[in-house]
This record gives sequence, C-alpha cells and structure tokens, in this order.
Amino acid sequence: MPTHTRIRMFNTKDTYPNQTLDNDLCQAVRAGNTVYVRGQVGTDFDGNLVGLGDPQAQTEQAMKNLKQLLEEAGSDLSHIVKTTTYIIDPRYREPVYKEVGKWLKGVFPISTGLVVSALGQPQWLMEIDVIAVIPDDWPAQ
Repeated sequence: MPTHTRIRMFNTKDTYPNQTLDNDLCQAVRAGNTVYVRGQVGTDFDGNLVGLGDPQAQTEQAMKNLKQLLEEAGSDLSHIVKTTTYIIDPRYREPVYKEVGKWLKGVFPISTGLVVSALGQPQWLMEIDVIAVIPDDWPAQ
C-alpha cells in the first residue's frame, strides 16, 4: 500500500519546453493527514501565464492553484500551516503579500519569505509553496 498519494503528476519537459528536462513530478502529495504543495506561480494548469510583469496577478493565479490543489488533496486553504514565498525583487513584497493575505485571512500560518535572483522561468516573478493538514474531523473527499 502506498504511503502517500500523488496529485496532478506531470513531466518537466511539458512545464519547461525551453529546457532539456525530463523529470517526473507532481503538484501535490498527500501523506497521511499532511499535504505538501509544490511551488505555485502565475501559470494556470493549462500552462498559460497570467499577469506577465504583474506580481499581484501572478500571485492571485498561484493562490487559485493552491486552493484547487488543496481541495483535490482533501484539504483547503484554511488548513495551511506553513507558507514559503519567493519573489525576484524586494519591491514585489507588498503586492504579493497583500494578495496572499486576502486568501489566507484568519488562517495564521507560519511564513518564510525569500528574495531570490531568479525562478524556473524568466517571466515568473513570484512562487509560493505550502504545507497543509487535513484535520481528523474533516469531511472525507
């Protein structure tokens, strides 16, 4: 019996067609009552970038992705316990964190924020990954 469930498996050659990668990954993993979600950016699940040059719009799309992935895993945004947010310019902190704050109002996760020199694609301005739980009394999916 598997120890975890993989959600939305994919290969990196589809995500990064401009690079010679060939790695099998997934968007989220549910292990017991914990959900680990891969870093989400301003790209929808069809591969379309939302918000070219706009960190707030990219964050909104990333949060939509997180919401959908957590629900597919049997959790939701209110069960996020940790966020890690990456931005490529410190000036993006305010629009990115304001947008994340809209989605996580009243959740109170722990949070790490990093300014990095680049992300996996040059058009990505931010990325956020999360860890969430599924409470014992949460309705089964």
